[in-house]
Amino acid sequence: MTEPRKVIVHIATSADGFIARSDGDLEWLTSRPKPKGFYGIEAFMKTVDTHVLGRRTYDRSLELGAKFGSHERYVVFSRHSAPSTVPPGVEFVSEAIGPFIDRLRAQPGKDVWLMGGGDIIASFLDAGAIDEFVINVVPVFIGDGIPLIARRERDVSLDLRSVERFDDGVVQLHYRVTPSSRRFDRRERVHG
Repeated sequence: MTEPRKVIVHIATSADGFIARSDGDLEWLTSRPKPKGFYGIEAFMKTVDTHVLGRRTYDRSLELGAKFGSHERYVVFSRHSAPSTVPPGVEFVSEAIGPFIDRLRAQPGKDVWLMGGGDIIASFLDAGAIDEFVINVVPVFIGDGIPLIARRERDVSLDLRSVERFDDGVVQLHYRVTPSSRRFDRRERVHG
């Protein structure tokens, strides 16, 4: 029997827990030298075939020059309608997270990369739709910004799977969301 597809957040944060500055700036992250294997992201990308992101992350990615190709599936959760032109392989979704992820998990394929931002990660977490987190903690404090997970009251237990330290001080934490935590808050939210 095939193992169900997992939804995995693979992301970098500052040491004080932010994924970007308040204006979306990532210079604190992108200006760092990139080590061979780029903290395992190249190997990780071979294990996924679907990318899920919020509308603001999608728009910011386009501003930064991201190319969305039809060889992989990109799902953008948004409260707003899709723009008039959307690259091949990109689909906009505004439905509830739980039913969408249940259908996605039932389809054959590789794992799902939940890319961000903080609102969509929080909504997926609250819907019990995240299986694992891989967090690269970058050794820099930026003081303020967009948190890894939008602030809401929640208790979600994590099981530490591994810790890897890189020569440049980056620490990669790999957590599994404990099954008892998966459906903590059934409120379905769509952000973007």
